[in-house]
Amino acid sequence: MTARKESSPAFARIANRIRLEGAITVADYMAEVLISPKHGYYMAGEPFGTKGDFITAPEISQMFGELIGLWFADTWYNMGGPTTINLVELGPGRGTLMSDLLRTATMLPGVPGFVQSLQIHLVEISPTLRKKQKEALAGYPVTWHEDLSSLPEGPTFFLANEFFDALPIRQFERAPQGWCERLVTLSDTPTGAEETTGAESPAGDVSPSLQFTLSPPSKAIETLLPSCLREAAEGAIVERSPLASSYAHEIATHLDEQGGAALIIDYGWITPTARPSLQAVRAHKYHPVLEQPGAADLSALVDFPALIESAEKARCKSHGPITQGDFLRALGIEQRAEMLRRNGSDAQVLDITAAEHRLTALDQMGELFKVLALTSQGLPTPAAFPKASGHEHNKDTSC
Repeated sequence: MTARKESSPAFARIANRIRLEGAITVADYMAEVLISPKHGYYMAGEPFGTKGDFITAPEISQMFGELIGLWFADTWYNMGGPTTINLVELGPGRGTLMSDLLRTATMLPGVPGFVQSLQIHLVEISPTLRKKQKEALAGYPVTWHEDLSSLPEGPTFFLANEFFDALPIRQFERAPQGWCERLVTLSDTPTGAEETTGAESPAGDVSPSLQFTLSPPSKAIETLLPSCLREAAEGAIVERSPLASSYAHEIATHLDEQGGAALIIDYGWITPTARPSLQAVRAHKYHPVLEQPGAADLSALVDFPALIESAEKARCKSHGPITQGDFLRALGIEQRAEMLRRNGSDAQVLDITAAEHRLTALDQMGELFKVLALTSQGLPTPAAFPKASGHEHNKDTSC
């Protein structure tokens, strides 16, 4: 298949890198597309909302952030109500979730002192999104961080909603000759690639485009895979995110040393799976992963077993994952929706009902999205999670 010329700054940068270094990993490709300082997807644009490329749960309804605020207030109470606690959100988007959470915190009569105890910290690398967050959280003292290394000591709450799905992944494919790593190269690079994108230009000239290829097989790759997937059939693809595991371990280490809890909400696997999930979304529609890099969001299903494994190595307790629908219903979204409908106009009633359905229904976000909680030792099972969800029954979360 001939290739269509790509002219975006991201494509030019990636193409130059491939010409200099050779084929790059899928993780390197994702990092170049999403967080490159000058032209990264998240660095300059605003991808959220109806005018963007996708909508996250906080943008669908205020109920989502309200119930998250209730969950943290209950967890704070069960910790004994510390006078100061760091509230850290990773990838806070436009600040909508944090804004709804804090508004709810000021209205909870049963937990006096909760909102006053919160020290707000946002982990955000995008200057554009930091500006949006400042607008959404005007009036609140907020500290921004590039990563977790500069967080202060003390009891901490971590919140990560649709953060882990955007972290770079590596892909490994079972080829006839063994396990290989899936790489990204140029169509004009003689690497024996198997897949191309694009089409011949109207003038008939063929310009390079990006395509997938495979590394030579390696026994070392098997050590990176869950043991239960190493004998997967030919053509199977396993995705792993070292950066996601590193974040989970860093969060858990902080909780083990300082105390607190984390809430991770994302779409992902509950069990190890040997099929690809990497996708691109542009204007709320699926988009070819390797076409027009930088113009579409890239994400992949989160490997929750890997997060749990990393967290438990740092002596944290894990709870779940459970489905987002079960989580929100346990926290009272049905009652909250009914309360809002009582005072709403006909149009508002329809919007509230539609939002509740989208957040909780099996065919919407309710089943695909999962919720995982991490807590420091000594804390009780947090709200909405079943008592036996802490993986005491199966410590081998890799299979």
